[in-house]
Amino acid sequence: MTHAFTASVPILETERFALREYRATDFDSFAGHLADPESSAHLGAADRQTAWRIFSSHAGLWLLHGAGWWAIEDKQSGQLLGNIGAFFREQSAVMEVGWNTYRAFWGKGIANEAAAAVLKYAFDVRREPAVRALVTSGNHASRRVAERLGMAYEMETELHGKPISSYMIKRA
Repeated sequence: MTHAFTASVPILETERFALREYRATDFDSFAGHLADPESSAHLGAADRQTAWRIFSSHAGLWLLHGAGWWAIEDKQSGQLLGNIGAFFREQSAVMEVGWNTYRAFWGKGIANEAAAAVLKYAFDVRREPAVRALVTSGNHASRRVAERLGMAYEMETELHGKPISSYMIKRA
């Protein structure tokens, strides 16, 4: 007997953006972001093959957990601006939010606006009790995003052998 799995990726909208499912046509931008040493300085650059595995696993998380990653699309131009996720790591019961804005769009408040929509989804729709963000040391822009979202510094931890700061926010 075979089983068919389906996952519906909800579309979230902000004033400027549509947060939508990944599409195969998004991959070149995604891979370019991960190959750019400046864009990926905090996570580590990835070659195209590794980028494909990450891209595919981001999309596949929706099947496993009913949560995953969205592409951030500008509603006016249709241009892909980055990606944002609300997901679970393998051994974690706490939802994590993560964001990547492609370098050409840094400093435009994209991560702030998209992450606020994702937190609203996590708390209002999924009824998650808490959401965490892991921010690499030295990533001051992402630290500011976490703080603007109302996330509080929780602790220092490690991710893939690198030191990382954990921020947390609980449902009100």
